[in-house]
Amino acid sequence: MALEKNRSCRSRRSFLQVSAAAAAVAVGYRIVTEPMLAHAGSIPYPKDAVLINANENPLGPCGVACDAVNSVASQGGRYSDWMTGDLIKTFAAAEGLNPEYVRAFPGSSGPLHYSVLAFTSPAKSYVTADPGYEAGAHAAKASGARVVNVPLTKTYAHDVKAMLAAAPDAGMFYICTPNNPTGTLTSHADIEFLLANKPKDSILLVDEAYIHFSDASTALDLVKADKDLIVLRTFSKIYGMAGLRCGFGIARPDLLEKMTAFSGWSAMPITAVAAATASVKDPRLVPERKQINATIRETTFQWLSKNGYSFVPSQSNCFMLDAKRPAKDVIALMAAQKVFIGRPWPVWPTHVRVTVGTQSEMERFQEAFQHVMSGGAASTLRLAPDSSTIHLDGLVLPAIRG
Repeated sequence: MALEKNRSCRSRRSFLQVSAAAAAVAVGYRIVTEPMLAHAGSIPYPKDAVLINANENPLGPCGVACDAVNSVASQGGRYSDWMTGDLIKTFAAAEGLNPEYVRAFPGSSGPLHYSVLAFTSPAKSYVTADPGYEAGAHAAKASGARVVNVPLTKTYAHDVKAMLAAAPDAGMFYICTPNNPTGTLTSHADIEFLLANKPKDSILLVDEAYIHFSDASTALDLVKADKDLIVLRTFSKIYGMAGLRCGFGIARPDLLEKMTAFSGWSAMPITAVAAATASVKDPRLVPERKQINATIRETTFQWLSKNGYSFVPSQSNCFMLDAKRPAKDVIALMAAQKVFIGRPWPVWPTHVRVTVGTQSEMERFQEAFQHVMSGGAASTLRLAPDSSTIHLDGLVLPAIRG
């Protein structure tokens, strides 16, 4: 009896310590997301603007998802957590997972940040690719972790051997495949190699936000094998639900518990849950949208190659384009033509990220980019004093900051 009491006290003390740590980190802390990094939507865009700057899907939610939103909206006065449970069961059944290995979140930005907070610290580094998705590095600043940026390989994959060598003190390795911003893949074999050779107490986080656009193999089989990794999925990309907010963290229950200690409890938006459930049940949705994206992407690549422009071949809904001049200037000049492209990365200062839009949007992109590169778009640029907007020939546009 005394032993059980001591165990209970230790368990409660451990829980309180984790909760206190989570609360301390949360003070003054905010989750960094793709639209924040892209400065998308910070001010109203022109009515006829082409928005290919934030890796959004211009197709939006599919028809059955929209029908589901409409049917459930009148129930918005209820938390309806049972709907989240149904979504998890539906997804788990489709992927052959134990539902206990799946947690739902409003998108995948939350679980990315919570994982970094849970598994990195001043003594445990955060290791990522460069260029790569930067949000996790912002979370690492909150945890006090050293951020280790490792260049991609010559084929634009994560260099897992260099990542291991650069951080023997790693708490987390972050791999986004397909990678944001390059749209390139890291092989399943490399992921397995990293897992087999990583420091004992570290974990691997595999972000599969863009996997449905590619032919890549998922890492979910490694979750099923109880390996030390967390896989992230989101409905923001191929499912077209960036504004509805729904995603998953997928891992062993003990890893999920450590991660969610930093998340607290919040009800899922039932419109997002309804749309996500309907989308998972539609067997045609992913292959049809994958084909649409691939067709437009390859047509764009053919045009770029024909005109002598340099780009990184992508298997995603975005790609990196080398403008051979300061990226920020090109971004501003494109915006003057109401075509908004993505931000630069410091390691590649002449590259811009371009999201694959609709065919008509990409034709407008081609026209505007050709105009900029030919020197026909030279104008007077003026940055607002607070750096939040660009003033260009009478237009007020969102600023893109590196």
